[in-house]
Amino acid sequence: MGLKAALSRPLAAYTVHRYRQWQRHPAATQLHLLRELTRTAAGTAFGRAHDFGAIQTPADFAARVPVRDYEALKPYFDRVKAGEPNALWPGRPLYLAKTSGTTSGAKYIPITRASIGNHINGAKDALLHYVAATGKARFLDGRLIFLSGSPELERVGSIPTGRLSGIVNHHVPAYLRRNQLPSYATNCLQDWETKLDAIVGETLGQKMTLISGIPPWVQMYFDRLTARTGRLVGEIFPAFDLFVSGGVSMEPYRARLLESIGRPVDGIELFPASEGFLAFQDQPGNPGLLLRLDSGIFFEFVPAGRFFEENPPRLTIAEVELDKQYAVVLTSNAGLWAYSLGDTVRFVDLHPHRVVVTGRIKHFLSAFGEHVIGEEVEAALREAVRQHPETEVTEFTVAPLVSEDKTQPSRHEWLIEFAQAPYDLASFGRPWMPICVSAMPTTTTCARVVSWCRWCCARCRPGHFSAI
Repeated sequence: MGLKAALSRPLAAYTVHRYRQWQRHPAATQLHLLRELTRTAAGTAFGRAHDFGAIQTPADFAARVPVRDYEALKPYFDRVKAGEPNALWPGRPLYLAKTSGTTSGAKYIPITRASIGNHINGAKDALLHYVAATGKARFLDGRLIFLSGSPELERVGSIPTGRLSGIVNHHVPAYLRRNQLPSYATNCLQDWETKLDAIVGETLGQKMTLISGIPPWVQMYFDRLTARTGRLVGEIFPAFDLFVSGGVSMEPYRARLLESIGRPVDGIELFPASEGFLAFQDQPGNPGLLLRLDSGIFFEFVPAGRFFEENPPRLTIAEVELDKQYAVVLTSNAGLWAYSLGDTVRFVDLHPHRVVVTGRIKHFLSAFGEHVIGEEVEAALREAVRQHPETEVTEFTVAPLVSEDKTQPSRHEWLIEFAQAPYDLASFGRPWMPICVSAMPTTTTCARVVSWCRWCCARCRPGHFSAI
């Protein structure tokens, strides 16, 4: 065992112990954090406008600061971009994380001196929890790769700006940078196809032990490796035994990724966002992601079904319940105040608090009153694939199809790209009400509508298209 692996074990034990200290008092931890955040920012333009000096409780905060999304807070974000100090947080941010918003175009999220640690330490703490839980640390002695955006930064005003993954790349600890691939020059390549070929060239022949990234990006990397060598990833990298994923749900990609590897590997799922590193999988085999309640983020949770009310309830960590859908609202030391993240979660454990990410608050199907969320869509697709195990799905999307023909019911229309199409497309695509009833037991309307599905392959290759 190498030095890094050996040293990681006592550090892992210390990290888990530190987490367990605040896990004993989650509500008190969050209340203390809220008071610290509002006290620190009381003199900012936002703090003065919202009377931060009078805030002592979450109720005080909710009464003074409404839930806002990026667009609603954009006037303040624009002041930050223009270089104005003390707009949302004391001073100016260290960086702006540029991200593509689903409804707002490009978004520029501040990363402050106080909040940068949240992003840097999240992945590190996830790995140390894995070491503590499994005793496995040899991956730290091999080569590690994170498929990410370019670390090259531009300047917006006077503030360095770029993709979050590129910003974090500048803060990789020196003791890990020597193990890291790809090279800085390769990581800066802008054309993805060129970059992917260069990454394959740099990693072939290396002792890769950890591979991480957004699942569809990793799948493209795996496909390129196999195309180059004719072998499975697990054969190419015999020491590879830990896969770290984040950015999007792993579930739609899991089966094909594991098939590309060709053997079991351990996995860790993360819940990162430009707005903050929220949670990570702290127990192998447990799908719940541990919320980081002491890392500079005060959490509020709005029942998803009431989110669009004028004054929806805002629950603290002490008030959430198991198996309910909540929209996530953040307040943080990055200068985000009652910020609607857009994601929905469901609590699967309250001691400590663990969640699974279930979708986006604005991404649901409800053309016919069914209110089907992302988690339910994925469950339905998994069930269809389970009944047709030869099937490999690469990507998919689904949308309501409102029929203008009175003889045909309105339904959901699915567009699916297959790496391996089902043997019997007609069977795969025909109405399957029993599946939908079990996967999405919300209303009879939901079952009726989803049972009228239309499935097809995005490439529309001969023999790969079915319209029902």
